[in-house]
Amino acid sequence: MGGTLVHLFSDGTLLDATAVSLRRVLAGYFISLAIGVPLGILLARQQWAEDTLGSLVAGFQSLPSICWLPLALLWFGLNDRAILFVVVMGSLVSITTSVRDGVMNLPPTYVRAARTMGTRGLRMYTEVLLPASLPAILTGAKLGWSYAWRALMSGELLFVSLGLGHLLMMGRDLADMSQVLSVMIVIIALGLLTDSIIFGSLERHLRRTWGLGTA
Repeated sequence: MGGTLVHLFSDGTLLDATAVSLRRVLAGYFISLAIGVPLGILLARQQWAEDTLGSLVAGFQSLPSICWLPLALLWFGLNDRAILFVVVMGSLVSITTSVRDGVMNLPPTYVRAARTMGTRGLRMYTEVLLPASLPAILTGAKLGWSYAWRALMSGELLFVSLGLGHLLMMGRDLADMSQVLSVMIVIIALGLLTDSIIFGSLERHLRRTWGLGTA
């Protein structure tokens, strides 16, 4: 397995596949964040949104991300946009749900105190609700990242296109266990690096900001 891993790195196959998969997952993930964070806050603060969209979000939460692939292929065809759609739908619901729950569980004294000091309208969201719900947003971001990867692998396993999922399928088709294990190790390593370097740093900074850790 070690020889296969070195060979895949040396000939550029694994690096190219990793770059393609990262590009796809990052694009879908940031789209999910851009939609999921404000949507979660809206569901938590506006009853009409919770009554209309809340049940829809809850229903989508029980739908596996791979179920979106046939619909994506019918809408977009056999291209990267189909995989991007699957990634977005795979991570969007978890981000939205975490942010909604975090904002809904904020102490109501935050809002009352802000109103007493004259905070109204958009400032209530940008200066009070959004900063106070950062722990929930970070939790949703971590969940969204993991679900985005799962959705990406599901799409790449079934859709023939360059990427880590495609390398997994090639290893299976060739009965090459060492290639399958090598790609799995790379995926696990990417997950560990992301969790420790990016999300770990953000969590430590947030804990220091909230006075929950050492400076």
